[in-house]
Amino acid sequence: MELEIMPGKVAKPKTRLSSVANAIRLIKVFSDDRYEIGISDLGKRLQLPKSTVHRLASTLVEAGMLEQNTESGKYRLGLVVFELGSLVRRKMDFSSEAKSFLMELREKTGETVHLAILDNASIVYINSLESKQAIRMTLEVGMRKPAYTTAAGKVMLAFQTEETLNRLLAAGLKEFTANTIVDPEAFRQELALIRTRGHAIADEENELGVRSLAAPVRDHFGVVIAAASIAGPAHRLTKKVLTSFIPDVVSAADAISGRLGYRPLRLTRMHQLG
Repeated sequence: MELEIMPGKVAKPKTRLSSVANAIRLIKVFSDDRYEIGISDLGKRLQLPKSTVHRLASTLVEAGMLEQNTESGKYRLGLVVFELGSLVRRKMDFSSEAKSFLMELREKTGETVHLAILDNASIVYINSLESKQAIRMTLEVGMRKPAYTTAAGKVMLAFQTEETLNRLLAAGLKEFTANTIVDPEAFRQELALIRTRGHAIADEENELGVRSLAAPVRDHFGVVIAAASIAGPAHRLTKKVLTSFIPDVVSAADAISGRLGYRPLRLTRMHQLG
């Protein structure tokens, strides 16, 4: 039985979580075959009281997640759900567009290659192509890592706003290995160097025995939205070998950026005209 919230009472965490879970269940009921559904039918499918379903539906309508047919009184998915779905689709399309360049980078370097995006203080891998070598880095799509400990994360953080960086540093930088940069000022200096060089290196900062190299991926506005990177065992990716791969990683990231419409010369000319 769902706990009712009385006026003037503070909702308990368990109650709030239950309401969120039921709201998600309600949204997932809709499909091509069930485009519009009434309160009674929703209640039966969710096995919830009509009053509870009505309250959930009203909240979702206010949020734009649902719309109500004024004639039939039935509900259908709202524009916000469509917008969120389009956002996910764009991310998937973006990953697909990058795949050929990532495959080429893997062939050139022989190492595992990734495409990652920034999500608050973490990076999320949206594409991963494993090295064909016996000893290799293995990371699944969807896996997260603290951004400040990886080359991909650092190269994206280097181009974030001061506000974003301040939030990250205020939360503190946890040490994962002896090489993890945990001093805020040292980390700021590291990001300044990355902005100048146009690439980032993580030298066993997240995990001992693993090195990575990354370059920024930009959208058609020139905003850094992702990072292309390679990662592998430190005994094979020595600092000398890693440095030799910088042009390849930067070239792959630039090629993906170009595919997304980024034209640095055009932007420079526009600034000159302005």
